[in-house]
Amino acid sequence: MTPLLESIEIETGPNPQHAIIWLHGLGADGHDFAPIVPELKLTAERPVRFIFPHAPIQPVTINGGMAMRSWYDIYMADLVRQEDERGLRQSQAEVQNLIARENSRGIPTEHIILAGFSQGCAMTLQTGLRLPEALAGMVCLSGYLPLAALTDKERHPANTQTPIFMAHGSVDPVVPLARAVDSRDHLRELGYTVHWHQYPMPHSVCAEEIDAVAAFINSVFK
Repeated sequence: MTPLLESIEIETGPNPQHAIIWLHGLGADGHDFAPIVPELKLTAERPVRFIFPHAPIQPVTINGGMAMRSWYDIYMADLVRQEDERGLRQSQAEVQNLIARENSRGIPTEHIILAGFSQGCAMTLQTGLRLPEALAGMVCLSGYLPLAALTDKERHPANTQTPIFMAHGSVDPVVPLARAVDSRDHLRELGYTVHWHQYPMPHSVCAEEIDAVAAFINSVFK
C-alpha cells in the first residue's frame, strides 16, 4: 500500500462517525481549507472528522517546472487537451488509501464526503466516480472533470446515486466557467445528480458558497 499522505485532522466533537476528506488546489496545502471548519457551523450532535491532506511536491509544467504541491502535473492552460493520466491515477490511489484508513477507524464509506477545490475538485471526481463503495456525497469547488472521455467506461455503479455539489465562479480566470459547465453537463448526461451553484467571483470561495456547502453536508450526513 502507498504510504499515507500527511494530513491535518480536525474533529468537531468526540468519536466522530462521519468524515470529510478535503483536497486542496495547486500550490496550496492542507492548511488552505482548514479554517473553513468553524465557518460551516455543523451541528454538534453529529461530530465530523475533517482530513486535509497535503499533496506530494512535484514539478508542474505550466509553472515552468517549479516544484510545488500538486495532485498531478498540468501541461496546458486549457487543462484537458493533454492530461497527466499517470499522476491522476497515482493521487487517486492515495485518496483511496485515506478512505480506507477512515474505514479502519470505524467510519464507513457511506459516511464520508470527498471534497476539493480546483485540482482537489478534479481529484474528488477522479476518485469518487471510480470508487467501488458509495460515498455520502462529493463537493466539487472551482474545478472540472478530468479524463472525461474515460469516465463512462471507468466509473463504478456504486456512486451512480451519490449527490454531487458543484460550485464555480462566473469570472474564474484559472478554470474557465465553460470548463466547469461542460463537466456538469457531462455528469448529468451520465445520470448523476449534480447540485449546481454559480457565484460572481474569481478562482476563490465566497460566504454564500460556504453556506450552501454546509447545507449540502447536513443534507447528506444522516
